[in-house]
Amino acid sequence: MPAATYRSPVPERLWERIRDEFNLPALEQVRERFSAVHEDPAPVMRQLVRVFIDEGTYCPGFQFRPDLSLYPVVVGLFERAMELRIPHNYFALWMMVPCTGLRGARPVDLRENGSASPLLAALERTFAGPA
Repeated sequence: MPAATYRSPVPERLWERIRDEFNLPALEQVRERFSAVHEDPAPVMRQLVRVFIDEGTYCPGFQFRPDLSLYPVVVGLFERAMELRIPHNYFALWMMVPCTGLRGARPVDLRENGSASPLLAALERTFAGPA
């Protein structure tokens, strides 16, 4: 994906795609759910991918396993994205679009494969350029 994509506003249809495919709950909804199962939800709340749409803050559902725990691969990718200073919304966009560094696969479709290495390399190539 051209780097210019990550300098333009994120298309509205992306949020619709995330909502349709994975859900896109408001941050407060997620906080309430975590408070019901965690004595102290703050540590897991700090690991969440958040996106900012209009005046709201939302949590893309692609980061949640069916039991509402977080996919470790997504947590690791997001930590690296924050180190690279990638804005949250662009990280969500990157997760949802086909990536040439992943042979045209979407990163989100590889989150359950266990190995974060190819995803981390693709993330770094996309946003940091060649090493």
